[in-house]
Amino acid sequence: MRALIVTNMWPSPASPALGSFVRDQVEALRVVGGPDLDLEVAAFPPGGYARAVPDLRRRAPADVVHAHFGLTAWPALAARGRVRLVTLHGTDVRHPRSGRITRAAFPFQDLVATASADLAADLRTRRPVAVLPCGVATDRFRPLPRAQARAELGLDPDTPCILFPADPARPGKRHDRAAEVADAAGARLLTAGTVDPAQMPLWVNAANVVLVPSDHEGFGLAVLEALACDVPVLATPTGIHDVVLPGIDGVLCAPYDRDRWVAAAAPHLTAADPRVAGRARAELYGARTMALRVLEAWRELLGEAPDPT
Repeated sequence: MRALIVTNMWPSPASPALGSFVRDQVEALRVVGGPDLDLEVAAFPPGGYARAVPDLRRRAPADVVHAHFGLTAWPALAARGRVRLVTLHGTDVRHPRSGRITRAAFPFQDLVATASADLAADLRTRRPVAVLPCGVATDRFRPLPRAQARAELGLDPDTPCILFPADPARPGKRHDRAAEVADAAGARLLTAGTVDPAQMPLWVNAANVVLVPSDHEGFGLAVLEALACDVPVLATPTGIHDVVLPGIDGVLCAPYDRDRWVAAAAPHLTAADPRVAGRARAELYGARTMALRVLEAWRELLGEAPDPT
């Protein structure tokens, strides 16, 4: 099988965190697909849709053309392929203008997918929608000694720390809420807006607790990364948060309320090494497990028999 991934979300020296989850899925697909999968990536910067078309036209024909992010589905039409699909990640659905442009591309797709069922519900479309998340890289995100993580990052070993694992400049991530909790709890607030993805496991393990107080999430990767490290996490019920967090002691999935969130964070901020039993839950959404789902979706679109393994 020959597949072409077309995306405007891909890490670069200037933006190392951009689309790192798409890159992780590509790497996982190459592992689970083995020698029978010939996988190429056509990545271009956000906004570079028209400039991407000549390159896509020159590409060799593919069995599958898979676009990541709704607006990318349009230049992906320039690539020759037997079947086409697009995975939607959030703002391509929920932003009024981007959502309209994204939905206009649906008739040209053999399959429309979203990163979560929560996001699929926001599509309000009658056509079938698959749920094909990218998944969490559990090989990188794993428990590390908190003292080691803080030493490598140059953080004080004893100061209680809360991690806000997003860019504070993105209003929907609600840095204001995280700052309010940290201030009320007397903790240092760490932010991850400029953190290289390769360093993120250290930042997660360095934190006493991770806060994800977002208005909306397309998926919920930051929560899974915290769970994969067995680090406590508090999150609003969006994306897959209310699917993966229930039943794990020491976490919270609830609408934002400062007093409730401060009370939930407090035990973790005073514990010497606060941990939760989250890794087994995160592994259900591991990058390779999710890549297998994508591979099976490709095979089904092509009319191939499922892999017996």
